[in-house]
Amino acid sequence: MSLPSVAVPPWLAHALRTQRGPVPWSAVVRGALAAGPLLLVAVPAQHVSAGVVAALGAMLAGINDRPGSRRAAVRRLGVPALAGAAGLLVGSYAGQHVGAVALTVLLTGLGLVAGAVSAVGPVASGAGTQLLVASAIGAGMPLPEPGWQRALFFLGGAGWLLLLRLALPTPGATAGDYRFDGERAAVGAVYDAIAALLDAAGGPEATRRRVALTAALDHAQDALAGPRLRRYASSAAERRLHAQYAAALPLAEAATALAWSGDAGSARASAGPRRLADAVRGNTPTGPLPAPTRTAPALRALDNALLHAAEAFDRAEGGDLHTRTRTLASTVRTVLGPAGREYGIRVALCFGAGAAVAQALNQAHWYGHHAHWYWLPATAVFLVKPDLGPLASRVLCRAAGTVLGAVAFAGLAALLPRPEGLVALVAVSGAFLPVATRHFAAQTAVVTVLVLALVMLGGEPQASWSRLGETLLACAIVLLVGHLPMPGQRGGTVRARLRRAERAAGAYLAHVLDEGRAEYSGRHDADGGRRGEGRGEHGAPGERRHGDGGEAGADKSGPGGGAADVRAGRWVLRREAYRTLAEARTAIDLAAAELPALARHAEGTDQVAATLERLVDTTTACAVHLDDTGRLTPRHTGRIAELLDELAERRERAGLDPHGAPGAVPEVPIAV
Repeated sequence: MSLPSVAVPPWLAHALRTQRGPVPWSAVVRGALAAGPLLLVAVPAQHVSAGVVAALGAMLAGINDRPGSRRAAVRRLGVPALAGAAGLLVGSYAGQHVGAVALTVLLTGLGLVAGAVSAVGPVASGAGTQLLVASAIGAGMPLPEPGWQRALFFLGGAGWLLLLRLALPTPGATAGDYRFDGERAAVGAVYDAIAALLDAAGGPEATRRRVALTAALDHAQDALAGPRLRRYASSAAERRLHAQYAAALPLAEAATALAWSGDAGSARASAGPRRLADAVRGNTPTGPLPAPTRTAPALRALDNALLHAAEAFDRAEGGDLHTRTRTLASTVRTVLGPAGREYGIRVALCFGAGAAVAQALNQAHWYGHHAHWYWLPATAVFLVKPDLGPLASRVLCRAAGTVLGAVAFAGLAALLPRPEGLVALVAVSGAFLPVATRHFAAQTAVVTVLVLALVMLGGEPQASWSRLGETLLACAIVLLVGHLPMPGQRGGTVRARLRRAERAAGAYLAHVLDEGRAEYSGRHDADGGRRGEGRGEHGAPGERRHGDGGEAGADKSGPGGGAADVRAGRWVLRREAYRTLAEARTAIDLAAAELPALARHAEGTDQVAATLERLVDTTTACAVHLDDTGRLTPRHTGRIAELLDELAERRERAGLDPHGAPGAVPEVPIAV
């Protein structure tokens, strides 16, 4: 007799889910060399408190240490570190010179600002988190150094980890200049994702593979678009990577159009992108590229894109990343918009309440004779972050991870010699941290061990059990505030990101159809009809090399020749549409895994996002077809009209603003 299957609630399923992947050995090495060596220098020199603050800076920077390029790491690690130093400075002086009530008001105001700014993006979210955590540490951890010295030590610790990130080569990375191994891995992953999508075309996995391609393009875009002193790439290796990334965009467009058509791909179609991926990672020439048959617009576009990629790999003259720069006005609108307001209020309430309760417990001698009350508000900051998962999942994982970490530290502290054993424990915990970030409970456990070791080195007595009580109090505060009714409509983050995706999809659709009308008019005026296709529509497959494509390489409608200028605007809009859709989908998936009281505010938004994804895919198919013929078929225009009607219906069911959807289909030439 088989037992009946039990449906696991979404919030519990999320709490049990663990990310998978290879061990990031580079980050493991950096984690081991970050906080531990700083303490090895500080402890013998009798500057233990300075070493503790520097190690805290390295630890918080390590939480933000993610795979990617060295250039991108400057912003991802540096901006939060600067915010953390500012928070430590403010918290230190405020904790010394103002009373408990004024300090609580100040920290609440910081929470409001940091929470609203966190809605801008991942780097801003990391900066807001470090600002608040460091301000709580500065106010609640008595240290002998003045505030400005604490801030410098904190920056020194984070800067040490950033220096390791920039200087250490990646293990096993031997191709070309090791400084760009992160960029090479990211761009190579794009070509692999294109090949996987071509393999899945016509099958049930096509949609999932297209989503994976979007994620790979987003990651490569971020890896290449880090801060620089000059406007353009200055080294030949970097210009080559930019050219290789730009050459992937028409290939991704053709692969998406082929998947939309529902026609099954072939091994020959995906072999070319895989050879390009190997060439990127190995920093080698492409060699001959297998050419697919040219029996359909998407296949002809794929063939032309392969030729263009071979030429771009040979020239290596650089290329546009096709990004839309966020303006100051749009950033301010995001901060002051519904998502920024809602998140800012919740962070302010959680952080302020945590600080107030912690100071009250401190005055009641909950912490004994040591006024280390920073743990409760700092825990509340991490718990309120939606980046780490749904609310119930975060609370459950944080509680379980703290219990596990506190028990483990209590046992280790009783066995290890001091201070040598504690320094070694910090180094080992730093090495485990990059792996532990795959699950919030594991990350919490490692951070708990690391922080307890640091504060014991700084002179605080064994505090494992009091940390358990503070963590449970923080969990209760965040659960309560997370379910409080707020002014305006709930689900502000989901709705704001969905509106942004709708605007991007509408701009992309309008651009493609406007471009189609202009293309049709130009062709009609020039020769009154459709041009030839270079080698012909049904050219035999073979090996494509640089210069053997007949007119394809110089065809204005293809990706070669002057098409980089002609199609640049379309690719910028396409990237923006898919990227904002991915961000909206992430927010929707997190909201769906909340407890029912919160999940209901995002009901129906997943269907809106699914319709938008199909609309953008259809727009991409239209762009490829217009490049090939200058006209659209009734299938294309009919499908767009159907999707716009479906989108309007689903937006109404989800209770979204009817004025935010893309408009009706403009008139376009239809092939007859």
